[in-house]
Amino acid sequence: MYLPEIDYNKVTETIVSQLQNYIERYGAKGGVIGLSGGVDSSVTAYLLRKATDNIFALVMPSSSTPPNDVKDAIDVIKLLNIKDYKIINIDEIVDIFSKNIINRDNRVIGNVKARVRMTLLYAYAQTLDYLVIGTGDKSEILLGYFTKYGDGGVDVLPIGELYKTWVRKLAKAIGIPENIYTKPSSPALWTGQTAEGELGISYEKADDILFLLVEKRMGIEEIHKLTGYPIPTIERVYQLYVGSEHKRNMPPIMKISL
Repeated sequence: MYLPEIDYNKVTETIVSQLQNYIERYGAKGGVIGLSGGVDSSVTAYLLRKATDNIFALVMPSSSTPPNDVKDAIDVIKLLNIKDYKIINIDEIVDIFSKNIINRDNRVIGNVKARVRMTLLYAYAQTLDYLVIGTGDKSEILLGYFTKYGDGGVDVLPIGELYKTWVRKLAKAIGIPENIYTKPSSPALWTGQTAEGELGISYEKADDILFLLVEKRMGIEEIHKLTGYPIPTIERVYQLYVGSEHKRNMPPIMKISL
């Protein structure tokens, strides 16, 4: 691993403090979070729980959601003593959208699912005067592995500076159940989907490459010589990073001269 170790206690304290300040700065009463049963949302929920007592958790399964993920999400709710939560199966809502879409392939309908979840999160946030707390990590953000205006549509990203490898280690350090932080990451937007399978690379390798590429500003050949990772693998990570830049930025405003 070329990704350095970090102080997980210090990271926890820093994120919790910033999250408290952010909620207070914008006059919100608390945070709404979507729990998937995965490591990212579980860690984020833990940090949010330390930052505020006012949490509303939404579990939003669909037909492609593994039953164990729903169970794991509920286990996290119980573990963190989150009293306010709701389970909403989104299939009926997604079906209504799908009937009006010409292209119904997995990716298109999967993104509809992500955007339905975002809509529900914001509906509850507005009702409660809460902020929508995002659960994306740095690896996903840099690779563009999220749905624009879906799971990317949030008010704040507490773990957005933590690579997936760090998030897994933080999960272990704070007591998230092992079956959650060791399970393969997947947005479960369609049956059998896994993040690493879709990306074509393990998160450990991707994190190494992203760290050297983004933090250390190394080129493809330099990373190859240092790590021994195949050039096509490094190039794929680079293309995912560059090609997803628009997802990390606000939409450009076309300038005119009057």
